[in-house]
Amino acid sequence: MLKKYIPNLLTLLNLLSGTIAVYFAVKEELVIAAGFVFLGIFFDFFDGFAARIMKVQGELGKQLDSLADVVTSGVVPGIVLFQLISKSVADETWENAVKSVLKIGNEHYFTSSFFISLIGLLFTLGAAYRLAKFNIDERQTSSFIGLPTPAAALVVLSLPLILNFSGNEFASSIIQNVWFLIGISILLCYLMNAEIPLFSLKFKDYSWKKNKIKYVFIMLTAIFSALFQFIAIPLVILLYVLLSTIENKLLKKSI
Repeated sequence: MLKKYIPNLLTLLNLLSGTIAVYFAVKEELVIAAGFVFLGIFFDFFDGFAARIMKVQGELGKQLDSLADVVTSGVVPGIVLFQLISKSVADETWENAVKSVLKIGNEHYFTSSFFISLIGLLFTLGAAYRLAKFNIDERQTSSFIGLPTPAAALVVLSLPLILNFSGNEFASSIIQNVWFLIGISILLCYLMNAEIPLFSLKFKDYSWKKNKIKYVFIMLTAIFSALFQFIAIPLVILLYVLLSTIENKLLKKSI
């Protein structure tokens, strides 16, 4: 039947969005790249939703979903971090630290800024490792262990949006700091693969008693979005981790 192909079609649209985002990220059009990543994450959410509703879940869809996510939520954020670090390092005095390894014409390649910028690509490696681990981890059927790659990707892609649209000089100065960018690359790589239980927004029922943390998260997300616009994105992901930690502690006390 035709309906069994719909979830995989949505997954392929996720992959297409991610591939287009790669092009723009390499061209340093980071805002456009962010837009296509958000579109890809939208398709990523609805492919699983469609598979569950239509009851056509299968191993092919599971593997295809991870392959698409490696591009959209792994490769693109890694390139964005690489570009942001590279620009930040260029504003510093790092170029004299290591001479360029290769020069072609007037262009220098493999300079100190290049090697420092490679730290941003740790995100891509961490995302790929997490996605591979997710496919064989039977504990993550109704919740997550470690930060999901789309959530980590949203943090990264929010950075160029904050720089371009927030008008907040304090936030912009932090984002343009090379040490912050290096730190966020390493931190997100760790969080994606850490043994930290995090709740899922899948609802078995809609009662307040069983879903208090989820409803609080949704309400605070709406408030943060209205107040802080793009700055809300990293704040919401931080809130997600904190509320999951609180929920885990409450569950342990109730046992």
